[in-house]
Amino acid sequence: MQAKMTAQEMMAFLDEVFPQVRNDFAIEHMDGQTVKVRLRVADRHLRPGGTVSGPAMFSLADVTAYVATMAPIGREALAVTTGCSIDFMRKPEAGRDLIAEGKVLKLGRALAVIDVLIYSEGKPDPVARSSLTYSIPPARGD
Repeated sequence: MQAKMTAQEMMAFLDEVFPQVRNDFAIEHMDGQTVKVRLRVADRHLRPGGTVSGPAMFSLADVTAYVATMAPIGREALAVTTGCSIDFMRKPEAGRDLIAEGKVLKLGRALAVIDVLIYSEGKPDPVARSSLTYSIPPARGD
């Protein structure tokens, strides 16, 4: 699978369709099969104890899966998450961005299955893993 957009085009698309998370994420790699997305961790992403909150990590996993789904199919704002499982494995390190690495496991006509590992920047062990399924709207005329 080849990407139908560049990372810069994908960032512009995300800014257009999800302005509420503008500046939270940066796409560092996107090739149609794998993606790497950064969560720019800010105070609003933290929970008591100085760690990144579960909802912020879920958001990173979800955006990563969305980008991984869009890369090979192109702009499809109405693709939606239909399933997600996330395991929080260790506490993210305070003061570090989170990096998600996503991989398309299956891309069909109606569904995409994506696996995501989330890391504290610069650390070798994942802090969370997630499996997400996206529903892809039928092409016009289907």
